[in-house]
Amino acid sequence: MEVTVQWIRTSWTKQSRGGEAATRRNAAPVGFTVPHAPPSVAHVVRMHEGDGFAPCHSQEDLRDVDVQIREADGRLRVIPRVQPLFAMPPRPRRPPAVRLAPGHWIRWQLNYRFSSAAGMQDWFYWLDTFNIAYGPVSDDVFLSTPTVFIDERGLLR
Repeated sequence: MEVTVQWIRTSWTKQSRGGEAATRRNAAPVGFTVPHAPPSVAHVVRMHEGDGFAPCHSQEDLRDVDVQIREADGRLRVIPRVQPLFAMPPRPRRPPAVRLAPGHWIRWQLNYRFSSAAGMQDWFYWLDTFNIAYGPVSDDVFLSTPTVFIDERGLLR
């Protein structure tokens, strides 16, 4: 199974909900060039408000990425896991898993809002973007338009 996985997590606080900071956050890329890596490794990019949303690249084992992928009948079944369960917005009905044909790729986005358990801290937010390609692809595949796009972002208030 030849799969390329890129997981981008952008995180921010209320400070970036409007104005210039929100403009910087909204301009953060949703796809990057993929470095060469073993097939069991995902390209992970983290962008934080505190760093001005500058990308920080790393590689992680595919088992540590919040997405389920499985090959069956010549297709790749893809569905992100929603973690953690207490995050907002609620997702009572999620889209079904997507089955990718060889040569296709998907971009799936989910967002979250969190607070401290005691309510003592401000809200904080994150956006997860999963770019997943099935079959051989070029290093810049995630800079193009995806074959499938699932927007599971909800209203965060």
